[in-house]
Amino acid sequence: MSTCVIFGGAGFIGTHLADRFLKTGRFTHCHLADIRECALKGEKGISISLTDVRRSIPDNLVEERPEWIINLAAIHREPGHDREEYFETNLAGAHNVCAFADRVECDNIYFTSSISVYGPTTGPTSERSPIQPSTPYGGSKFPAELIHEMWRRAKPGRRLLISRPGVIYGPGDPGNILRMINAIKKGYFAYPGSPKIYKSYGYIYGLLDSIDFVMDSDMDYFVYNYVETPTQTLGELVQTIKQTLNTRALVLSIPLWMLLPVAKIIQALVGFKNPIHPVRVRKAATPTHIVPQALIDRGFNFTYDFASSLAHWQATTPGDFDGKLARGDARPRTSLKFARRSEKADRSSRFGNKVKTEVEEKEVSE
Repeated sequence: MSTCVIFGGAGFIGTHLADRFLKTGRFTHCHLADIRECALKGEKGISISLTDVRRSIPDNLVEERPEWIINLAAIHREPGHDREEYFETNLAGAHNVCAFADRVECDNIYFTSSISVYGPTTGPTSERSPIQPSTPYGGSKFPAELIHEMWRRAKPGRRLLISRPGVIYGPGDPGNILRMINAIKKGYFAYPGSPKIYKSYGYIYGLLDSIDFVMDSDMDYFVYNYVETPTQTLGELVQTIKQTLNTRALVLSIPLWMLLPVAKIIQALVGFKNPIHPVRVRKAATPTHIVPQALIDRGFNFTYDFASSLAHWQATTPGDFDGKLARGDARPRTSLKFARRSEKADRSSRFGNKVKTEVEEKEVSE
């Protein structure tokens, strides 16, 4: 039996990744360790555990020595957490996952970092660009990379693969792209700021292809950005959605100086759980112009551009485009057999009951 352990495995990327591993035969057993229940519970080849990476991880998660450890676990949503929570969780998680790998003698780790380590990217930004995060999330992810790097250097023969994904979208994810799709379907969409800013996104199946690619390579250490290429402007993305839906929806541009005061008033009334929170507005208007140069240099084949990813998504899970995800916290039923479940998992921790750890990747939604 070939086994991998996926920390943060109950999330959007984790469930898709486990499904890919089992279907391709890379592993016969995937253990999904997370602080919430997993929709893949009971599926052949899947085992699960309620595991909090902020604490020491039990050695007996699986009976056999895992060939790979995939570390997706992180607090990432902004707003929603106090500044220190990103560091307490993401750094402790990196330390505890690496310590677990030490104890179970696993020599292979794949870690998802984030393009947030670069901060705002007004021009093309590759892996050679400066690390200058501007948010607590981005500020916690680069030190987490270094913790994994120290683990790799501690013993010859270890492999460490690190991805820095952009915002990942696709079947089963009610994030930014689907929100845009649903708004345009209703006949209107408003840009927060300028439609000319660049926004980098990655399609889930493209990310999975990149994971297969780097795991199959001979590289012991590799850090790479993952977004679809070339990066397009927000206006171009919206135009592609309109063409896909065959709609003439009204599209407006609202200046930040007008939108931010409204967002602040709404925040004061309803708190951070609103779609136009000031932090979300600023993030939506912040450019992310990422170039996946390391993959390009290695000859990786990018299968999807934005238009083809929408066509693939619509064919894979047409229910997403019927607005079923817009009504709340449900996941659709796809080939992964997602069950309806809550998106939130409240659990007490040594850092206080207020922490709501979101154990997935990535930059799944801004």
